[in-house]
Amino acid sequence: MAVAAGDPDREQPWSELGLKADEYDRIREILGRRPTGAELAMYSVMWSEHCSYKSSKVHLKQFGELAQETPIGPMLAGIGENAGVIDIGQGYAVSFKVESHNHPSYVEPYQGAATGIGGIVRDIIAMGARPVAVMDPLRFGPLDAEDTHRVLPGIVAGVGGYGNCLGLPNIGGEAVFDETYLGNPLVNALCVGVLRHEDLHLAKASGAGNLVVLYGARTGGDGIGGVSVLASETFDADGPAKRPSVQVGDPFMEKLLIECTLELFAAGLVAGIQDLGGAGLSCATSELASAGDGGMNVALDKVPLRDSTLSPEEILMSESQERMMAIVEPDDIDAFLAITTKWDVEAAVIGEVTETGRLVIDWHGETVVDVPPRTVAHDGPVYQRPFARPDWQDALQADGAEALPRPSSGDELRATLLRMVASPNLCDKSWITDQYDRYVQGNTVLAQPADSGMVRIDEETHLGVSVATDCNGRFAKLDPYAGAQLALAEAYRNVATGGALPLAVSDCLNFGSPEDTDVMWQFAEACRGLKDACAELGIPVTGGNVSLYNQTGETAILPTPVVAVLGVIEDVRRRTPSAFQAAGERIVQLGSTHEELSGSEWAHVVHGHLGGRPPAVNLANEHNLALALRDLVGVATSAHDLSDGGLAQALAEAAMVSGVGARVELPGDAFVDLFAESAARAVVTVPADSVDELMTIAARHGVPAVELGSTGGDALVVEGRFEVPLAELREAWSGTLPNALG
Repeated sequence: MAVAAGDPDREQPWSELGLKADEYDRIREILGRRPTGAELAMYSVMWSEHCSYKSSKVHLKQFGELAQETPIGPMLAGIGENAGVIDIGQGYAVSFKVESHNHPSYVEPYQGAATGIGGIVRDIIAMGARPVAVMDPLRFGPLDAEDTHRVLPGIVAGVGGYGNCLGLPNIGGEAVFDETYLGNPLVNALCVGVLRHEDLHLAKASGAGNLVVLYGARTGGDGIGGVSVLASETFDADGPAKRPSVQVGDPFMEKLLIECTLELFAAGLVAGIQDLGGAGLSCATSELASAGDGGMNVALDKVPLRDSTLSPEEILMSESQERMMAIVEPDDIDAFLAITTKWDVEAAVIGEVTETGRLVIDWHGETVVDVPPRTVAHDGPVYQRPFARPDWQDALQADGAEALPRPSSGDELRATLLRMVASPNLCDKSWITDQYDRYVQGNTVLAQPADSGMVRIDEETHLGVSVATDCNGRFAKLDPYAGAQLALAEAYRNVATGGALPLAVSDCLNFGSPEDTDVMWQFAEACRGLKDACAELGIPVTGGNVSLYNQTGETAILPTPVVAVLGVIEDVRRRTPSAFQAAGERIVQLGSTHEELSGSEWAHVVHGHLGGRPPAVNLANEHNLALALRDLVGVATSAHDLSDGGLAQALAEAAMVSGVGARVELPGDAFVDLFAESAARAVVTVPADSVDELMTIAARHGVPAVELGSTGGDALVVEGRFEVPLAELREAWSGTLPNALG
């Protein structure tokens, strides 16, 4: 420290560490001197875009305000914690969150995706919850692109390999293909955990004299800078290799860490806890200290290392996986270490909590860090990035898909259906999901290809939760405000089709460079749209993640605000499946269809077209539909939302998955009825003697309902138009990914 104060003019590599000149000057102002190398390392990773949210904070604050205004009885933990926690009744709470691991997964697909799963699981553990399920919303470039063939198999293997080794069922997600994701695949990972109310733990270091314990895997050089660096800049083909920054995961160590941590919680030996993810020790020490009594002393040379040559800066920046930091009272340390020893988890006391208001870190007796912890963890730069509606937005919206040539004859409609079901975004995703264990632990009730994933929480009462993730990036490109609302509406609807009551939201906001005014406008509009929609539906955002700089050169990804909705169902035995269940049942469409084709899968697949305005958002209709679907539990034998691909895709999926055909008669224009993607719609089946009850329930909630036909046979028949045997449909639907990927 004296060296830093006595050598103020030494050149430091602040730019190479991702800091701007004014940010470096601000650090010097905070400290009243130049930072030491270790301090510079801490500030650089903690003030990175990924860790500090410096470009998005001004827009994200509205979600915190919304959560305060939207009590859900109650939300036990929300924005600012490792993950959101909500009360689901019977003394249970659920923690859930979705995060990104996009850039690392492009550089090193397997480890990038695997450690994305590992990181989100540790966020859930840190809240005191036992992880019970994961999901993986994924986005890739075109299916026939060479780089997609490089990243997709590795990403899927990483998600499956890590999750399967942990014994966590993968109950859902998405796999979407678009040329804008070429070079910028999106790997979003979600985890759900369960806890009793009294088991909630928070990330804070309180109680002077309490010990700081680092436990789990040793710290190595495999993740130095890691996601904090990779996710805070655009990729440049001519830039330096980023491979050393990608973390390497060990799911077996993580499994030990889960069980060890839960036993420590149960024994009452943890006063505060934080997982080590992005920014590693820099994050854990500064966040714990600033959220507690404000002070901490750490001896960095006591950190167990895999590589003895690591410098203090590298140790502080390392994002090596499977590590946790706990605050432990001195009287409990022996019991704490006995449990970590039992689970063969290495632990080391590396410091103690103080009341000094300073984070002080020593290295072999020399102080290398002496900072106010809040300046590292919370008081980083806040940018009011300029944004403006793009010049091209009006022209884009004026170029609607309604004028595109469309099929009219029965043969043309039939050929269009077969082409659509075989398209990469609508085809069978079993090639992916069969690599995941969806039923381990024995509590999975619904999983892919169902509309939502559902798990049982209590084996006696059969209380359960349902989760869905959704986003149509094309809709968000056409109108980011409406696109974010449509993402929420679809996830909300998918949860409702299974019979669950939607309760809470987590989001993963994936966008291009915030330094691009067009992208920043998309981001601001999406945040505003999501906040307004959540307010109208009375459902809070409990937490989430922002991923920016998803851009290669001038090409930004489609704005992709992924929305996860979690709902509760009182008895999972009464859930409503998505596929047809038996022959002889009546098929009814709920909701109204309009000529809304812009941004649709039909326009994308058949014409390669993107333009116009997305389907209209009517949140009152979405809410009413959800209420009707909930009242139809026990009446409806199946329920499937209408979204990508429209009614045609919904009927085809419900028939192919079950092997039960259908015969329908369309009420209007056959093409529009089949392929329009109007929101707030679902198709349900009921026994013939329950049609009147269904119509009464729909009318009570103001939901339009029209009978389309009946189930049965081995074909999908559209009266007066065409007929497709299910075997032919299934061959087209199921062959796409295996034929492309082997």
